[in-house]
Amino acid sequence: MNQLYFAPGACSFVPHVGLELIKAATGEDFEPKLVKLHKGEHKTPEYLALNPNGQVPTLVVDGKPIVQIVAICDYLDRQYPQAGLMPTDAWTRTQALSDLAWMNNTVHSTFTHVFRPDHYAEEEAAKEHIKKVGAKNFRALLERLQEKVKQAAPFWFGAKPTFHDAYAFTFLRWGGFAGIDPKSLPAYHEYIQRVIAHPAVAAAMGRERVALDTYKG
Repeated sequence: MNQLYFAPGACSFVPHVGLELIKAATGEDFEPKLVKLHKGEHKTPEYLALNPNGQVPTLVVDGKPIVQIVAICDYLDRQYPQAGLMPTDAWTRTQALSDLAWMNNTVHSTFTHVFRPDHYAEEEAAKEHIKKVGAKNFRALLERLQEKVKQAAPFWFGAKPTFHDAYAFTFLRWGGFAGIDPKSLPAYHEYIQRVIAHPAVAAAMGRERVALDTYKG
């Protein structure tokens, strides 16, 4: 049985939803393994033996770990094609991987400047400046995502949600921590209402005990 090491509200939500979709399509269950980041469980020797980066997610398959979201998603799609997690046409699939990589290495990393400014500066004034600029840049990226999801019918790739929809939810949720009201992105917000209503997404949200709106306006 696949094991997913996840933290509530983290980017591990993306493969978490993928595994719920696989379960719905194939009946194959998985073992969720909670990692308490606030207690430093991602820095223990046991966890670092699985993921030397000290991050979530980690997917363990037959005792062997896979790290990094794009790699995990690619594996799950190839291993469970019946779940329809990615397009099958070569060109369209490549474009889907391109979008997923952009979400991971650009949108995600931009939010890190808001959430972890201490990774980029030591002085408090510099940290606050990094957070401010990071929030502005993150907002611009959410606006780009809003343009993308305007074409969702009803989800990113059509009839059911996939990794991209789960990542889009995660980013809009994170936006609240950056001072971004999700309702200020109306098309994006409307699309996410459809995403979170899907049983697989709702199951992952329930296990992680997370909700969309983190905005404290």
